[in-house]
Amino acid sequence: MPTGQLQHREGELAALREVLGEARQGRPALALIQGSRGIGKSELLRAALAGLPQQSIVLRARCHENEQEYPYGVVRQLFDPFISASGNSGVAPERLSVNLPQGLEQAAVPANGAAAHNLLQNLFQATRSMATARPVVIAIDDLDFADDASLQWCSYIARRLEGLPVALLATVSSETADVHENLPAELGALPYTRVVRPGPLCDTCSAELMAAEFGAPLDAELAAACHTLSQGNPLVLRELTKRLIAAPVSPGSPNLDDVLRIGAQTLSDTTLTWLDQCRPAAVELLNSLAILGPGADLTTAAILAGQGDFLAAQARAALCRTGLLSPGPPEHFRHELVRTAILSRIDSVRRLDLHERAAALLARLGAPATQTAEHLMSLSPAHRAWALPILRTAADEAAAEGSWDTAARYLRRSLAESDDPMALRETTVRLGAVELHRDLASCVRYATTAAAASEPAGRARDLLPLAHPALTVTSTTAARLFADAAAALSTVEDGPREHLLQLSSQALLAGHRVGMKRAVRELRAGENIPESWSFLGALAAMTAAGGRSPLRAARLAVRCTEAASPARADAGLVGAVLAFAWTGRPAEAEQWSAWTVGSARRLRRPAELALALLVHSEVTYRRGNGDESLRSAREALQLARAVNALGLQCAAAACAARALVRLGQVPEAAGLLVGMAVPSDVHPLIRGVILEGQGVVAAARGDHQESLRLFLECGHQLATRGIANQACIPWRAHAANSYQNLGEYAAARTIVADSVSTTPRQRAGAAAPSRTSPGSPAPETGAVQLSAAERRVTDLVLMNLSNLEVAERLCLSKRTVDTHLGRIYRKLGIVGRPELASALKGLSPRG
Repeated sequence: MPTGQLQHREGELAALREVLGEARQGRPALALIQGSRGIGKSELLRAALAGLPQQSIVLRARCHENEQEYPYGVVRQLFDPFISASGNSGVAPERLSVNLPQGLEQAAVPANGAAAHNLLQNLFQATRSMATARPVVIAIDDLDFADDASLQWCSYIARRLEGLPVALLATVSSETADVHENLPAELGALPYTRVVRPGPLCDTCSAELMAAEFGAPLDAELAAACHTLSQGNPLVLRELTKRLIAAPVSPGSPNLDDVLRIGAQTLSDTTLTWLDQCRPAAVELLNSLAILGPGADLTTAAILAGQGDFLAAQARAALCRTGLLSPGPPEHFRHELVRTAILSRIDSVRRLDLHERAAALLARLGAPATQTAEHLMSLSPAHRAWALPILRTAADEAAAEGSWDTAARYLRRSLAESDDPMALRETTVRLGAVELHRDLASCVRYATTAAAASEPAGRARDLLPLAHPALTVTSTTAARLFADAAAALSTVEDGPREHLLQLSSQALLAGHRVGMKRAVRELRAGENIPESWSFLGALAAMTAAGGRSPLRAARLAVRCTEAASPARADAGLVGAVLAFAWTGRPAEAEQWSAWTVGSARRLRRPAELALALLVHSEVTYRRGNGDESLRSAREALQLARAVNALGLQCAAAACAARALVRLGQVPEAAGLLVGMAVPSDVHPLIRGVILEGQGVVAAARGDHQESLRLFLECGHQLATRGIANQACIPWRAHAANSYQNLGEYAAARTIVADSVSTTPRQRAGAAAPSRTSPGSPAPETGAVQLSAAERRVTDLVLMNLSNLEVAERLCLSKRTVDTHLGRIYRKLGIVGRPELASALKGLSPRG
């Protein structure tokens, strides 16, 4: 509760009143008010004197460090009114019998010996003569700054208070308690000495003081922040409040960033300035601790400051008394803004010098690499040979904790600390591996650099750290790099087996079969290693996408998941999940997709998690769980934006839009896709997912012409990479619905015709007509009929289009077009294109 102008000082005032009461009773009374600067010692002394009876004689003096060279300066302040025969309280006291020097010259004042003793005795006699009529109170502020002669007088009179109604009250700063350590020790040893130590204000009193200054209620967060910054020191708190009012800062709704900035400057201008004046060694130690940063210990800071244990211990004690440091151990700043304020006071040249010395010292002491690296980051590159391994180790530690941005900072700096080509290449590969988890677009550039090695084994070694499905599916450029590296390595007779399997996994996910035969041989010949399971999963996905051997694809996926490891949610497991989803095993697909999400989340790999969530959204959508699919897609969208993966970002938006349509939220779904273009440099499957999502939204909005165009384009993109399995993306079913809504029922029936799941012999019947020789007469063709799909193929063939061009026009795979033509040739009894036009003339219009 407030007490006049004071808060939180009831106990201290009561103790001082007891001391003054002792003096009135003629008993010795001596009180030392000791505390840190600004804690309110002088204010407490004034409050105690204000409660004295009017008939009391008060001798007052205030010391200053600039007046320590003037002997008896404090004594003169105390007795000057009486030397001039002008007393207080309206009553003129008798003139003192002692003649004090009128000047302050050293020669005019007795320094020691009999003259000095006579002066002290006369002053004591004068004090005793004044106390015969009325109580006397001697009040000295900042006694620790008094001159030596005055301190001698204080010690002299303090021991002679017995039987006199005289009280001696003095304030002493705890920061300078050991500057004149003899006097506090002498006075403190007297049995009647009372030491009063005012403590910091509590948070409630701090809030009340600030509210009184603002004249308005105070925001709770503002009060808490100011109390923390000031550590309950009234002087610092008032100065901070004055600056906040001048800023101005609203007491009810403050901007805390502005409050903290102003608080740091206030702290620098008050407490730290006081330390500069009386404790330069403590300031040096404080600077070293601030430079070393969080986790610094006192011993290391003392070495950096050039201080021994004794001096450092004294400095530490002084800093703890100010409240800047916690009492520890370990020592640390009570608030991070304390460190900010200290650093702001160190000039740039001095700070760079301290950072360089700190880096070298920590390197010699074997400190954690991250701690040393932070100091190196503050310096200019200077090709320090010892800095490179420290920066790399720090990057590895940051990556292990999932701090990918920090790891990238260290590695970029590593590139500037060396000009050795081998070191630069290794650092570039490391940086690319880090960018894989924070910026996929940048990772593609580093992958291009890593693939520049001419030797196949070296190229494979450099690309392996970047081999990840998130990169492969979002960049066809990167996918081609992996495929080329796998092809080159497959020609090396004694190439590393695990490298070939890992690179072939990435190539398979991208739809490239290069090096597959050699990889399969290695898989069968060698022991099972993690890379072999990755290859199995990727092979399962490719087999399932083709749609011709679903059972084989499922078996491969099962073999891959049997060896799944929480630390390797890589290409293999992603491929296995897709294989399960595309071969009619949705429960297993959902189980393992959730497993990959959990693994990526534990490992704190954003790009990997974005891809896993995208797959999980696809799987849950197929199982009819629209809410779960939407949640996964939205989280994948945020992560994809964070890692600069445009392909994953667009695919996640498309999956989220598709889920919203299922949940009946069409306008919101359309809003997600506004202005979104299909990226060109991504896997065709990713493009297919994006086109499907756009088509679903267009169909839900009633634009069936646009939806049909999008679905047919989706089929075309899949056909270019041989993805014929309709379970991957059911674009034919979507297109058929669009055709029906447009009234083109024949086209709808044609596009849903399954031309992959059955063989040509099954479609044409067991007794297919035998081929005829070129010279034989053509068979009767009047009874032959072609299906609508076959008629569309023949129309395009007659336009002199190649089989691949026909496949692209009809959004089919080239294999399907080949199958159609083979069946057409058998039906018509011909052997090739030259006979096709004449053979078709005899067909009925419906054929």
